[in-house]
Amino acid sequence: MSLASRLRAGETIYSGWSNMTDTLAMEALCRTQLSAVLLDMQHGAHDTASIVALTGILRSAGKHTVVRVPVGRFDMASRALDIGVEAVVAPMINTVEDARRFAAAMKYPPLGERSWGQLRGRPGGYVAGGSGGYLVQTNTETLALAMIETRAAYEALDEILAVEGIDGVFVGPSDFSIAWSNGAEVDAGSDAIIEPLTEIAKRAKAAGKLAGIYAGNAALAKRFTGLGFTYLPLAVDTIYLTEGVQSLLNAIEAH
Repeated sequence: MSLASRLRAGETIYSGWSNMTDTLAMEALCRTQLSAVLLDMQHGAHDTASIVALTGILRSAGKHTVVRVPVGRFDMASRALDIGVEAVVAPMINTVEDARRFAAAMKYPPLGERSWGQLRGRPGGYVAGGSGGYLVQTNTETLALAMIETRAAYEALDEILAVEGIDGVFVGPSDFSIAWSNGAEVDAGSDAIIEPLTEIAKRAKAAGKLAGIYAGNAALAKRFTGLGFTYLPLAVDTIYLTEGVQSLLNAIEAH
């Protein structure tokens, strides 16, 4: 099943988050029970070459690939889909116009303006020439997730959700906490943002759209699933490495 079909069926998907471009690290992640991995081009080290290489590893392992593009790089959103990813997260979607531009890059006509020229077909098959309803099905199975990180985005939430071609929203809770506190704190677990986060998930569901959020630890993952979010990347690969080593050292010291 595609990531889109699983999420639309109501399944909760736990994902990895990749900042590192190393292929062996990705192979190790693929040996876990994570269903998907997000490759971060905004704050992580990923570039086009690493997206090509790691998407191939993920697809071969039967994992869903998601890419977060840099701010405003809607051209890269289209390119990531051509490379074979299933979903793209776009940061700083603050206005309806931002959302429309993102959707246009993500969807084939008549829904959007994505051009034809795939490096890899979408997972599940490739139809020569894009015939037989392939474009329509691809529009359905490739997800455009608009990041809600600012007060402006929150205020425009209903209008962003209403944009045809936007499949859901994705929250960066740390950035959202900065915006919500007017720069007073960076706290993904802040009690002050629970109410607006609940509203984001609620309104997305009411609009028939998906809601995802970054969860830096298990406690936050449990909190956010309780609020209604169903796509949750868990921490980042650098944390997996450091916490894994530290857990071994703690176990040694405990004995």
